[in-house]
Amino acid sequence: MTDLRTSPRTETEAVTRPPRARWRRRRPIELFDIFNGAVLGLIAIVCIYPFLYILGVSLSDGHAVLNNQVVLWPVDVNIETFRYILTNERLGVVRSLLNSIVYTLAGTIVAVGLTYLTAYALSKKRLPGRRVIMLLFIVTWIFDAGIVPAYIVNSGLGLVNNPLIMVLPLAISTFLLIVTKAFIEAIPEELEESASIDGANDFQILGRIYLPLSKPVIATIAIFYAVQTWNSFLWPLIYLRDASLQPIQVVLYRLLLGNADQALNFQQTISNGYLVIPENIRAATMLFAIVPVLLFYPYAQRYFSKGILVGAVKG
Repeated sequence: MTDLRTSPRTETEAVTRPPRARWRRRRPIELFDIFNGAVLGLIAIVCIYPFLYILGVSLSDGHAVLNNQVVLWPVDVNIETFRYILTNERLGVVRSLLNSIVYTLAGTIVAVGLTYLTAYALSKKRLPGRRVIMLLFIVTWIFDAGIVPAYIVNSGLGLVNNPLIMVLPLAISTFLLIVTKAFIEAIPEELEESASIDGANDFQILGRIYLPLSKPVIATIAIFYAVQTWNSFLWPLIYLRDASLQPIQVVLYRLLLGNADQALNFQQTISNGYLVIPENIRAATMLFAIVPVLLFYPYAQRYFSKGILVGAVKG
């Protein structure tokens, strides 16, 4: 009868034998792989090139830009354009950048708070009329009244030329409300029941159970609200008439108008021996409007799949 116990020979072979993965043959590269890589690489170049070109123009001397010498890399590198923007109050770039930061922070905090509290209330079956309330949210989401009725309502509320126009009307997104509600409903109800038995009230259950478990969805909707407020253009263009209240996107639009805006009508200037032209100013302002999102978005992107998809799977 054969002894099934491991012999010294088999132990030695198990130690010296290389893993099977090393002996597996790699799949040969096919024509589809080459084509797929080429297409994806081309798309990446098309997406990255505008950013590199804007960076190159903002860091180049005006003479090189006028002579079309800037293709990808900056020519005669200098930071005089950024120095000119940061020290010129007439342009208002620094003021508008601070306005955008304040609007984004305040709008995100208010929107996340209202969205989560509304979703928490609508996720409870004991709330009377919760289906009707949710239906009203969906109806107003699908059938938008338009710009003119919204302007009449906001004007009647005194929100024209008021910084609160960047916070209150954009506070709750129905799409993000649905995502948050689905996430909260996926949390086991047994946790709430056990806490209620121990004597916890609704505020204690919300603060000690639901909020700690809802960090992924809170981070997700915070990203969406922050990007939405930062990139908001039409809303402040219509309602914020005072230049001191306008965000960076509106100031960038006024810079792109060029000669159509007499307040920003400039041709060129010399700064420390370097020529600064309108193209330099516009490119540098674009970087001020783009870079904060580029720095923030990839860092928080890891919350997206968990924050959105977890609430969609229940059972």
